[in-house]
Amino acid sequence: MSVPFQPLAVSAFTATSALGQGLDKQLAAFAGPFGGLRPNDFSSVPLDCWIGRVDGVEDAALPAAHAVWECRNNRLAWMGLRQDRFLEHALDARQRYGAARVALVLGTSTASIGATEEAYRQLDSEGRMPAALRRPLIHAPHSLSGFVAEALGLEGPCLTISTACSSSAKVFASAERMIRLGLADAAVVGGVDTLCDSVLFGFNALELMSPEPCRPFDQGRRGISIGEAAGFALLERTEAAPRTPRLLGYGESSDAHHMSSPHPDGLGAELALRDALARAGLQADQVDYINLHGTASLKNDEVEAALISRAFPASTRASSSKGYTGHTLGAAGIVEAAFALLAIEHGLIPGNYGCATPDAMCGPHFALATEHQRVNVALSNSFGFGGNNACLAFGSAPA
Repeated sequence: MSVPFQPLAVSAFTATSALGQGLDKQLAAFAGPFGGLRPNDFSSVPLDCWIGRVDGVEDAALPAAHAVWECRNNRLAWMGLRQDRFLEHALDARQRYGAARVALVLGTSTASIGATEEAYRQLDSEGRMPAALRRPLIHAPHSLSGFVAEALGLEGPCLTISTACSSSAKVFASAERMIRLGLADAAVVGGVDTLCDSVLFGFNALELMSPEPCRPFDQGRRGISIGEAAGFALLERTEAAPRTPRLLGYGESSDAHHMSSPHPDGLGAELALRDALARAGLQADQVDYINLHGTASLKNDEVEAALISRAFPASTRASSSKGYTGHTLGAAGIVEAAFALLAIEHGLIPGNYGCATPDAMCGPHFALATEHQRVNVALSNSFGFGGNNACLAFGSAPA
């Protein structure tokens, strides 16, 4: 690359999923091990599947000053912001840099579409939404970023990325470019997606849903389980937080092979992976752990397993965490980036929960049970519909 990549400090991060609120709950599940999936108790009409539902979202409430943003997605965002002292860290960054110098880049796949579904279910005889639900701010893809910008009092660049399941992985790349180009001094990145009928019945129509808890990379896998989650991270130049984990690099690609199926040879995924390694100045044998996209769909797992087997030595450990949380769609990138960072901070490899008999394409890399070892470099893969692929490279702080 013509311009050497300058790592960024990940000075704070948090994740909330079906495993619970905050990083400690995620770690406890890996150690257990136990998953957060349950029989579907969410959809407006019965649907035979399992979901990763976050407890407490229905009882959460936005501060009165932000009530105009009320919806399930923003309630989960507010819950997530208040875990692991993340809100405190974000407000401290605003104080240090100024509200106009902190960027906000968030990923989401469905945003607040659940509120729009609710409004359409209550159309009156003239086909109009109820007055209380005629809220243009909510019925828009940018509602998540709009709410978080207001809640944090940020006035810098504000961007919503919606590239399906890679959305909140790509936020790291966009934030790095903003900081490198001098548009911001720090960035809050993250993503939130919540359960809704559009997602559950949409994936069911594609015949991708499993009638049992998903089993990533298992020979007998039967499809995905949809989950919901929220996650955030604070990115700064390394001199501001010299002892925190680093964003070492990222890779992106868009192979546009098919609307919902991966390239059969993993071309786009491999381009993103090799781009991340090159930008980070890493060789494959320097990677200790890879958090795989691993949705438990038949083709995705087969293609990704083959890619890992041909691209990395047997010493590299790999696993999917979606057996714990379900596939959290636009929030998957940030939540699984948090898992990669936890691997670095705590020296653990999350087990590939739900897999009893690995697919024939799986090599010796796959960690079926949680392992403990030093992790200096961890990757996180996120591959979205339409061939929107992203790979993130994280590393420990220099000694």
